[in-house]
Amino acid sequence: MRSGISASEALAAVLEATPVLGSETLALSDALGRVLAEAVASDRTLPPLDNSAMDGFAVRRADCAGAGPEAPVVLPVAFEVPAGASDVSDLAPGQAARILTGAPVPSGADAVVRQEDTKRTGDRVAIHVVPDPGEHIRRAGEDVQRGETVLTAGTRLGPAHIGMLSSLGRSIVAVHQRPRVAILSGGDELVEPDGDVAGGRIVSSNSWSIAAQCRELGAVPVYLGIARDTPSDLEARFRAGLAADVIVSSAGVSVGDRDYVRDVLEKIGCRLHFWGVKMKPGYPLAFGRVGDDERGPLVFGLPGNPVSAMMTFEQFVRPALLRMGGRRDLYRPIVRARLDETLRKKPGRMHFVRVTLERDGSTVVARSTGNQSSGVLKSMIRAQGILLFAADAEELPAGSVADVQVIDPDFLAADAPGF
Repeated sequence: MRSGISASEALAAVLEATPVLGSETLALSDALGRVLAEAVASDRTLPPLDNSAMDGFAVRRADCAGAGPEAPVVLPVAFEVPAGASDVSDLAPGQAARILTGAPVPSGADAVVRQEDTKRTGDRVAIHVVPDPGEHIRRAGEDVQRGETVLTAGTRLGPAHIGMLSSLGRSIVAVHQRPRVAILSGGDELVEPDGDVAGGRIVSSNSWSIAAQCRELGAVPVYLGIARDTPSDLEARFRAGLAADVIVSSAGVSVGDRDYVRDVLEKIGCRLHFWGVKMKPGYPLAFGRVGDDERGPLVFGLPGNPVSAMMTFEQFVRPALLRMGGRRDLYRPIVRARLDETLRKKPGRMHFVRVTLERDGSTVVARSTGNQSSGVLKSMIRAQGILLFAADAEELPAGSVADVQVIDPDFLAADAPGF
C-alpha cells in the first residue's frame, strides 16, 4: 500500500482500478442522461423523400420567371398534396400544386413558394416571388443516410439524442448500468437527522451529502446506516455493501484509537491501493478494492469532517463513478480566474480552496469563501468553484491567475440570451 501520495497520483490509481460497467436495455423514455453502450446505425433514410418545409405551393422555377410583388405570375392549382400522401401526381409545366409542411414534393417541382408569398383565388394562385433552386425543400437523406452511424458508444443522451433515436425507430436502447454506491458513516457520536443531539451528538450529515453527490451524477446510493465504533459493527455494515459497485465510508480511516476502518477492510478482503493523499482538506483518504479477481467493489474510505468528505468525493469518487457509468467527460469545467486576495499556505500539500466567482468583463474573479476549515460546511454551500493551489506553492498573490474547477453550473449560465 502506498502512502502520502500526490493528488494526481491518487486520481491515476483510482481511475486505473475503475471498470466501466456493463450494459442494460432501457425504454427510450427512461434513457435521458444515460450513456449509450452501443453504436447506433440508421436502417433508414431521413427524410425518406424530398418534402416541403413550408405550407405553400410546389412549382417549377422556370414558370415563375419575372414574378414580383407588382407583377405576379398566375398558375393553375392542379392538385393538393397533404402531409403523409403516398400517391402524388407529377407536376406538369405551367402548373402549381398546393402543398403542406412535410408533404412529399411532386416530381417535376424544383421549389416551394411559401404561402405568404402567394395569393390564391379559386383554382389559381398568384406567385409574387421567384424562388431559389430547391427553396423550402428538405431533401431526402439530408439528415441521415441509410447505414450511417448516427450515435457512437459513450454518448450521453440528451433531448436531441432521444429525438433522433425515436426517428430511427429505436424504442429500446442499450446503456451502461448506473453504479450502485453503498454509503455508511461511522462514529458513536452520530445520529440520524431526527435523532437526539444532546450530549454532544451530531447529525450524520456526510451520508446525506454523499448520497446527494451520487444522485447528482446519476449513481444510485444505497444507505447502510451509521456504524458504531466497534470492529464488529463496521464489519457487518461493510459486508452488507459488498453487492454494490462501490462502497463509500466516512470517518474512521485515520490513526486514532477508534479508527478501525482500515483493519476491517483488510479483514473482508479489501486490498488498499493507498492511504493518505497530500491534499487539504482530505489527507486521510483510503482507496482499495475487495478481492483479487477485479470483481469486488471499489472502496473509498473518506475522512469524517464534512468538507473533507465532500471534497475527496468530488476529486476522486466522482470521476470514478462517471467512468463506471460509461462517461468520457470525467471532470468539472476549469476556468482561469484572477485572485481578489492573496492566498498563503505551507508547501507540501495541494490545497483545494473553496471560492466564489464573479465576472469582471471577460475576466473571472475568484475570492475565498472565508474560513477554510474542513468542518465549515458553509464553505461548500457558498463555493462556486474550487481553486487549485499547487502543493509546492506557498503564495498566490492578489491579481495572479489560477485554475478553478467550476462546481456551480449556474455560474456558467448567462444573464442575457446573446442575441
